[in-house]
Amino acid sequence: MLEQYLPLGMMIAIGVLAGLVFANINRWIGPKHPSEEKLSTYESGMEPVRSARERFSVKFYLVAMLFLLFDIEVVFMYPWAVKFRELGLIGFIEMLLFIGVLLVGLLYIWRKGALRWQ
Repeated sequence: MLEQYLPLGMMIAIGVLAGLVFANINRWIGPKHPSEEKLSTYESGMEPVRSARERFSVKFYLVAMLFLLFDIEVVFMYPWAVKFRELGLIGFIEMLLFIGVLLVGLLYIWRKGALRWQ
């Protein structure tokens, strides 16, 4: 019974081995010529202005997620627009419902003040 799992075990082992090799191949065969300039924070010669540990506002991430949400809406609307005539009235009503749900969500986040950037 264990011989049935042998191909699966081999596939997992090859996958782990390939991941380790690909993650470390540059370290093994890549050129190694470190210099003070290469090891500096910016190679352009600009000094860092602030710390790399600076915190971003939660609003930044909220706006980014909302952008992704409403951007993905277009991904669903494009195939619908291509097949608009074939879908007929039912397809049109379904898209109106989809847009209605998105509008309710937009109005909700607007009322909550998620789009105010202060």
